[in-house]
Amino acid sequence: MLNSVCSLSMITQIGLLILVVLGVIKAYLILTTGVCTSTKKLTGKTVIITGANTGIGKETALDLAKRGARVILACRDPKKAAIAKEDIIRESRNKNVFIRQLDLTSLKSVRKFAADILKSELRLDVLINNAGCATIEKKLTEDGLEVQMQSNHFGHFLLTNLLLGLLKKSAPSRIIFVSSMAHSQTKTLDLNNLNSELSYNTGTVYFYSKLCQVLCTRHLAPLVIKSGVTVNCLHPGAVKTEIFRNAPTWFQMVAAVCIPLFFKSAKEGAQTSIHLAVADEVANVTGEYFSDCKIAKTSKLAKDLELAKKLWEVSETFVKLKPEERHF
Repeated sequence: MLNSVCSLSMITQIGLLILVVLGVIKAYLILTTGVCTSTKKLTGKTVIITGANTGIGKETALDLAKRGARVILACRDPKKAAIAKEDIIRESRNKNVFIRQLDLTSLKSVRKFAADILKSELRLDVLINNAGCATIEKKLTEDGLEVQMQSNHFGHFLLTNLLLGLLKKSAPSRIIFVSSMAHSQTKTLDLNNLNSELSYNTGTVYFYSKLCQVLCTRHLAPLVIKSGVTVNCLHPGAVKTEIFRNAPTWFQMVAAVCIPLFFKSAKEGAQTSIHLAVADEVANVTGEYFSDCKIAKTSKLAKDLELAKKLWEVSETFVKLKPEERHF
């Protein structure tokens, strides 16, 4: 009996210790989470946000709508986008929120979206390349590109190039890539296997795609700086979003337990995107990587400017960028 009581007491103590440790970790995460403190209004400004119907994208759209911006939700699913639009208009009391269909896994869709924007919009002040996905199995899009790489990198790469002329015309303007600290998880970037031609590993593809966003930021920034366009990227933090919606059931079950404890809310995760879109203190900052609303360190590979140049050239080939689609 005594042994049972002692065992129960020990288990209780261990359980309490675990709760204390988890509480300390959670408190640390809350205290170190960056928050955009800018009160700047965006009246008269036009913003495009990809993947704006949910998660970080939706929270970013809501915040910028509250600041008076004309917000364009660039989304793949019109039905989900319509629900998000209603929510944003209701909460922001800003009716200048619009939906434009964009499927980043289709280069045809990207070109159509960009063409429609160039016809309908007189200006574009902020482009936030927010949409992203993480997949488990190798899948190819209609363009013959790996779906994860096209969603996260190739699609946004083409979109940015196509809208760059309008961004220059609207300067000062800002381009923002939502990347991830996952970019640092790969020590190489094999340009011969950028589309998983030689081998496939879902984790490597995701790491590659996020590294590509940082490298493209590095390459593009100095090319457009004289035009009044800034280009920055960011790590939103570990955020509770739908990015793992295609993951196996067991993974989602584990995530359901861990996410509330250690992950940021979508609103918290959107803070750095919002900061880069509105803050006056970053108006002249370009080519940088941010986390929690401040400049952060990247991997050594992400600083390789020669690799960034080669990646840009290879990416132009993959998306079949035409001479008339180049704006620098």
